[in-house]
Amino acid sequence: MNTDFVNLTTENLATEHLCCIIRSKKAHQGIEAKRQWLSDRLNEGHVFRKLNAKATVFIEYAPLETAWVPVIGDNYYYLYCLWVAGSDKGKGYGKSLMEYCLADAKEKGKSGVCMLGAKKQKSWLSDQTFAKKFGFEVVDTTDNGYELLALSFDGTTPKFAPNAKKQKIESKELTIYYDMQCPYIYQKMEIIKQYCEMYCIPASLIQVDSLQKAKELPCVFNNWGVFYKGYFETVNLLDITYLERILKK
Repeated sequence: MNTDFVNLTTENLATEHLCCIIRSKKAHQGIEAKRQWLSDRLNEGHVFRKLNAKATVFIEYAPLETAWVPVIGDNYYYLYCLWVAGSDKGKGYGKSLMEYCLADAKEKGKSGVCMLGAKKQKSWLSDQTFAKKFGFEVVDTTDNGYELLALSFDGTTPKFAPNAKKQKIESKELTIYYDMQCPYIYQKMEIIKQYCEMYCIPASLIQVDSLQKAKELPCVFNNWGVFYKGYFETVNLLDITYLERILKK
């Protein structure tokens, strides 16, 4: 196993690749959107650690107080994403990255680490079965099957913000809340915009562009949240097939 890892900093952010979208061969505006988002987050204690190779092997986490999610708690880390893809699976990279995060949390005197999960694994969320092997436990739930998992070092636990459990909004049209934390979001938003314009589908595409907006969202959120007919649908990023399935409801 290659043990050469690198953490993104304000000094190397412009030159280091962002692992999750490394397979894209065309110019990708989501990459620069992600870099811009990270440029402000890194000074807040946000961590993006990756294998120093052309690979999709990385972990991303941040202090819960400054994490753009409607989760509240004191002195925790929030784990946005842990991803090992392709031929690098099964080599121990996921274990190494998780152990780094947990050791970092303990060294910083954190109370623990938490992450978003679900009773049924969601495509765009980190593997909660893997996290549970390290001792993560469900500490809060929503009525529609989402879970907050946490590994507590001191017995305290975080929780979903009360507004995150509403799962309802007044608008009945397709509504998507999103931020630029994930490089795939820019591309997905362009596809959805074009589709909705082509078929005259009313849609509200709302960019979450501040910490306050993220903490006040009416649904669970990792970087994306979809509503239709006033009800929350998913945190999964949408392709056209998934979007059409929602619109048929």
